[in-house]
Amino acid sequence: MPGATISRWTMSYFAAALICLVAGLALTASGFGYPSVPIEAPESLVIIHLIAIGWLGLLFAGSLLQFVPVLASRQLQSPQLALPTLLLTIGGLPLLLTGFLGLADILPFRAWTLPLGGVLLTFAFASLCWMVIGTLVTNRPLSLPAKFVALGCAPLIGVAVMGLLFTLPLSGLSDNPYLVRLVLKAPPAHAYLGLMGWMTVTAVGVSYRLLAMFLLSPEKVRNTSRAAAWLMVAALAAVMYDIVVVGAGAGGKSPSDVAMAIGGIAILLYAIDIYSIFKERKRKSAELNVLSSLVAVAMLVISFILFGVSIVLGNSADMAIPAAYLFTFGWLTGLGLGQLYKIVAFMTWLEFYGPVLGRTAVPRVQDLVNERRAWVWFLLYFGATTIATIALIHDVPDVFRWVTIAQLMAVCALAFEFIQARRLTLVPASTKLPTGNALSRLFLPSFNGRS
Repeated sequence: MPGATISRWTMSYFAAALICLVAGLALTASGFGYPSVPIEAPESLVIIHLIAIGWLGLLFAGSLLQFVPVLASRQLQSPQLALPTLLLTIGGLPLLLTGFLGLADILPFRAWTLPLGGVLLTFAFASLCWMVIGTLVTNRPLSLPAKFVALGCAPLIGVAVMGLLFTLPLSGLSDNPYLVRLVLKAPPAHAYLGLMGWMTVTAVGVSYRLLAMFLLSPEKVRNTSRAAAWLMVAALAAVMYDIVVVGAGAGGKSPSDVAMAIGGIAILLYAIDIYSIFKERKRKSAELNVLSSLVAVAMLVISFILFGVSIVLGNSADMAIPAAYLFTFGWLTGLGLGQLYKIVAFMTWLEFYGPVLGRTAVPRVQDLVNERRAWVWFLLYFGATTIATIALIHDVPDVFRWVTIAQLMAVCALAFEFIQARRLTLVPASTKLPTGNALSRLFLPSFNGRS
């Protein structure tokens, strides 16, 4: 990425996100939440939101702050909002979790915690969208990856507002029949808007650019890419219609089978595109971050196959919940960890060696990591995720919890690899930091004037 600059707070987003992922996996391994209790129980909601907002939300937000300026070839719009957005998120999430713990009678229940957490998170996501959209619209017409990222902002606002509305009846502050019906029937649509509408649509757009760049494949717009984009728009429109119908008391379920089917076709077309990008590559040996991303895409396809089976079986939770688990941990988390492995090393190299490039010997980006060792951790993670999904399908909770420990071990090992890269531990002595270039903080910005 020639001319790329460092987003000042991205590493802080990543650090907070990894802490939430470790906490979520540790709680699950201890027997807290699903499958020890029903998926709709407050304890399960703690895990779900810790992963969805704390891990994936912060991960995607931090990544967008770094990547959107590359897409737009412009500086980030209102970069001063990056820190308030982070603070609003890490302030709103604990309030939300405290409210759920109160509903579970684990902590004293305070009615204001849920809606206040929802308000803070809504402002955080609105601030993120302001930065993203404001940056992208300065470089029109938008490229296809940029259109996907812009499209993802609509369901992000939708999921935030919908979550805020959920908190009102849950906290006992409102008994409005419309809101009560939403809480009872629309949580799957809420999850769809967040995991599929925002995160997957955004990940699809970003991966089109990143994978083509990493594999030295031609960056071209395919008919399948355009079709996938329009199908995702249709799927999101169908889900929003389902939400309105459910809230109006007209029956039905949300999201509908139609929305799931449309989304599944879009994902299939996306997978075909990724195969084409890989097949047309000029770089024959793919790096670890690319290979892990391909595994994540495969798990995305499998998860939609499982969703299809659940529809055939009458939307059986016995298949839908494992599909959602594979979608979250195989696709989104697998993709996120794979790209973090590259992004952390690249940003660290850019931060420390970019200013002296051409004036002294510098290491390669891959010199900051140990790919052979990291291979083991990715194999452990994806293997454990696969077994955990099978355990959920066959309703073997003890096996699921033990395998979650393996997931946790893999994530902690990868976090250690990220720290090693940040500390330049593996850099050859001949290309160590130039004299006088002090090692910056691990995840806080150095405040050296870069963006």
